[in-house]
Amino acid sequence: MKILLTGANGYIGMRLLPQLLEDGHEVVCTVRDEARFSITEEMRAEIEVLEVDFLKEVEPKKIPNDIEVAYFLIHSMSASTGDFSEMEAKTARNFNKYMSQTQVKQVVYLSGIVNEDKLSKHLQSRKNVENILYKGPFALTVLRAGIIVGSGSSSFEIIRDLCEKLPVMITPKWVLTKTQPIAIRDIIAFLTGVLGNEATYNDSFDIAGPDVLSYKDMLEQYAEVRGFKNYIYTVPVMTPKLSSYWLYFVTSTSYKLAMNLVDSMKIEVIAKDQRLQELLQIKPHTYKQAIDLAFKKIEQNLVISSWKDSMVSGRFKKGLEKYIQVPQYGVLTDKQKLKIKDADRVLENVWKIGGETGWYYGNWLWKIRGLLDKFFGGVGLRRGRTHPDKLFAGDSLDFWRVLLADKEDKRLLLFAEMKLPGEAWLEFKIENSILYQTATFRPRGLRGRLYWYSLLPFHYFIFGGMIRNIANSKV
Repeated sequence: MKILLTGANGYIGMRLLPQLLEDGHEVVCTVRDEARFSITEEMRAEIEVLEVDFLKEVEPKKIPNDIEVAYFLIHSMSASTGDFSEMEAKTARNFNKYMSQTQVKQVVYLSGIVNEDKLSKHLQSRKNVENILYKGPFALTVLRAGIIVGSGSSSFEIIRDLCEKLPVMITPKWVLTKTQPIAIRDIIAFLTGVLGNEATYNDSFDIAGPDVLSYKDMLEQYAEVRGFKNYIYTVPVMTPKLSSYWLYFVTSTSYKLAMNLVDSMKIEVIAKDQRLQELLQIKPHTYKQAIDLAFKKIEQNLVISSWKDSMVSGRFKKGLEKYIQVPQYGVLTDKQKLKIKDADRVLENVWKIGGETGWYYGNWLWKIRGLLDKFFGGVGLRRGRTHPDKLFAGDSLDFWRVLLADKEDKRLLLFAEMKLPGEAWLEFKIENSILYQTATFRPRGLRGRLYWYSLLPFHYFIFGGMIRNIANSKV
């Protein structure tokens, strides 16, 4: 079957793609920026990749005519606290126009459970998209999911951050709201189970795990699975804004995503029926099983995708291609170079930078910088990295974004997403047994120059120590 997978480089799309290929389907993937499509060369050879921005004017004959089924996995919740609803609606309308140029028979849309008259902005937007898609020239299958639990999912990572870092929590009253979480592997089972299944055409189904839990229950059960105890005290005085700040400072989420999450967490989300579960004979995993499965993936370094690698987890919401050319004029630089003996070992060290490995020198200074960045509204260091020794263009790396990760050319280029009075790049390159390390800063006005020169004493130690330890470390 020929399948169109939209949002292919998103959290769900990256999990669904390998399963579709394993099942023998021909897959066409749409992404906004192919350079940020973090898949192996072997997988890339099996698929067709198209650059399509569904927010822009529809291009004729852009998508193959012989598409049979399409997955609509495009969401914009984290993009803004205000305009994401219109963005999602426009995306859906343009998607319908694209599909009218094909022979598509079925579209599968992953949405959220809707069971209250008063919906959050997030769920109202999803419902609106569903209504738009029902007007398209195809049979629509809507899967309305509860909170998704899996390695790299935003819900799981937020719960993980809260529980691992705060043994005692003073929480807002929305932690008592009931919800029905579902394991990521069950999501994939439902998404593939409805494929070409006419019994699911032009219908909407709730999908969820077997446990109805409050957010407090989810925090407590997470701690139980991990083998420790946490203490949670609920107070009624936390406003949505204070709750958003609470999530933002304690977890790796962005403030805009925190705002939208808090808005959604006030609404009870419980599945109304189990029709699809019975139709497809799928028995969903419990919440504790989902946590256990997530950690098995984490411990084996098999996390395929993470919400943190989405552009919405950082400062820049558009493609970073305009930053890939490091400026040479009007910039301030710190250039280091060092003769090395084993280029392959040093390259592996470069590829492990950040996350659990750290920055090879003055890690406590990097942590202080991360705390300051978080305090002033930046991303901080909590995003870490998805994989301990693999990097792809577009990946988040602490408070950097990977612009280029070319092992063959022995070059890694990072762009800073921290709060700065300017723009910053950090580049590592190996040529002729020499490791080059270059920090480039393009200041914004006098404040930017004062910022750079005030840090020169630290640069002397940090950048010098970093290149020496990268060259000599046996990490």
